[in-house]
Amino acid sequence: MRLAVGSIFIECNQFGGTPADLVRFEQYELLRGEAMLGVGEGVVGGMLEVLRAGAAEIHPLLVASTCSSGPVTRACYDRLTTELFEALAPEDVDGVLLALHGSGVVAPATDLEGDLLAALRRHIGPELPLVATLDLHAHVSEAMVHNADALVAWETYPHKDAFTTGQRGARLLMGIVDGQWQPAMAMAKMPVLAGGCRGQTQGDGAFADLMRRTKSFEQRAGVLSTSLFMVHAHLDFAGLGSGALVITDNDMDLAVELATDIAKRYWQSREALEQPVLSPATAICQGLEIDGGPVLLIETADCAGGGAAGDSVASIRALIDADLDATSLAMVVDPEAAAACHSADAGAQLRLSLGHKLDPQWGKPIEVTGIVQRISNGNFRYDGGIWAGIEATMGPAAVFAAGEVKILIGTHATYDWADEQYRSMQLEPGGAKFVVVKNPMNYRFGYAGITKAAFILDTPGPTPASVRHLQYKHMQRPYFPVDTEIPGLKPTVLRSRA
Repeated sequence: MRLAVGSIFIECNQFGGTPADLVRFEQYELLRGEAMLGVGEGVVGGMLEVLRAGAAEIHPLLVASTCSSGPVTRACYDRLTTELFEALAPEDVDGVLLALHGSGVVAPATDLEGDLLAALRRHIGPELPLVATLDLHAHVSEAMVHNADALVAWETYPHKDAFTTGQRGARLLMGIVDGQWQPAMAMAKMPVLAGGCRGQTQGDGAFADLMRRTKSFEQRAGVLSTSLFMVHAHLDFAGLGSGALVITDNDMDLAVELATDIAKRYWQSREALEQPVLSPATAICQGLEIDGGPVLLIETADCAGGGAAGDSVASIRALIDADLDATSLAMVVDPEAAAACHSADAGAQLRLSLGHKLDPQWGKPIEVTGIVQRISNGNFRYDGGIWAGIEATMGPAAVFAAGEVKILIGTHATYDWADEQYRSMQLEPGGAKFVVVKNPMNYRFGYAGITKAAFILDTPGPTPASVRHLQYKHMQRPYFPVDTEIPGLKPTVLRSRA
């Protein structure tokens, strides 16, 4: 069995952030040809393990993944897809396996995965099996469903099943190639757009309940795979929605029936997916009533993992204004301020203009006086999550102390898994009263066991906890949460070619 494997993996934001070019991929993971065969973690690592165990002949293409951002530049996308297609001769393989995200955007407003899968289908022809894995925050578009034979999504949030999802995708492709299965795929979705704060897949919660029901369908005869999606709501495409995708063995009616069941239940759960928020000042006041720390201030609106620039100083401003006598940690992306700290070196006292330089639509810089405590090259290694073991970089970085507020200033936005960035700069969250975290979900893993409380903040930014006030141009009403009731609503159902 000769199988091609590749990946172009990025989540994009159409309301803010900075563009993604080739350099951004090089900062995380960009491997070509034989070099990608050494990948042992993540989705691609899981794919390779199963293919080797099945004695498949692996044709490596390209692995390109990076932290979320604004849209990918056209030049970058063209370069990556050209390399991927040049490495793929359809006559040399029996199937194609891709690790994708599902919420990529090519500037200015092209559905990356839909465009990629359509182009790939033209390249390989109508018969060659094509399977792709997706993040559970994917925007599953008609082009994706029509051009792939099977789509398989991650099952956990916070994400901890990248490897096993790669395994599932590989097994499904091998079963299709050897003629064991004839996949029929249906996606049913409702116009529910929610932030990720209540999207946990374990324990209590509406999304966790939906996930358990969705996965239970895999026990039914003839069902090959089920996936639940909470769409990345910081995109702006027509037809955004959340729901379920079901793949059966040559039974489209069953696939539609089961996917529609979940989509209807998703709509019934919509109110439980909306997250209440607090102002930073209110959260700090409530946090001061709690003994010890750390108390987490979740500034989800500036989540680099959702495509934001990471340059907001809303929480930093509130912490400085509070004039606390206990240590607090915060981080911001500001290349100019980082460069100023490096020029002055550790021990220098500076007055910095901090924040809102990369994506200025969300606020204005603040003037901060403090001392440069530490500088570094900003390199760190992820301990877990989707890039477990990967070395990443914040670029030239510094710790800047404004009184008791210790500010980690980086040059590049980086994904928050746990506290790796803080610890790489010798900042220990366990000893702080307040810690600013810019991710809506991963803190549940990253700070498990030490957190005294966590407050979701209401701050300006392109990745807010609720999308109620985002100004969509292409996604037309009605949709939740703007429209809480939609008379006559029925799921939108997409069907694969089969």
